[in-house]
Amino acid sequence: MTTSYEGGSVTSSGASVGELLAEVSSDLSTLMRQEVELAKAEVRQSATRAGKGAGMFAGAGVAIHMVLVFVSVAVWWGVGDSVGHGWSALIVAAIWLVIGGVLAITGRSELKSISGLSRTTDTVKKIPEAVKGNEEHS
Repeated sequence: MTTSYEGGSVTSSGASVGELLAEVSSDLSTLMRQEVELAKAEVRQSATRAGKGAGMFAGAGVAIHMVLVFVSVAVWWGVGDSVGHGWSALIVAAIWLVIGGVLAITGRSELKSISGLSRTTDTVKKIPEAVKGNEEHS
């Protein structure tokens, strides 16, 4: 219930509409600041966890690399007993060359298949029409 007077209107609690709007505006501003701080804290926490996870994957990569080195040396040594160590080193190197080539070709084809953000681009292009109120949908 509002009552009018010369200076403006007053609510039943005695506060003017302007005071209430100022309070709502202040509360909204505080809420937005708190939400931004919460988002920052969540991003920091996620980034910390992502960094730890990436470090663990890097450690795993080093460990797997060492395993491959020692398995390669074992194969080189085992094959070397029958064909000579020089030839066996070339055989192991050729095997790794083939593996590397296959991985490079596969990686190249994966990179060529990247199409970008086509769906996001289409959606973003529709935002101005949505704001204008156009009913056109694809």
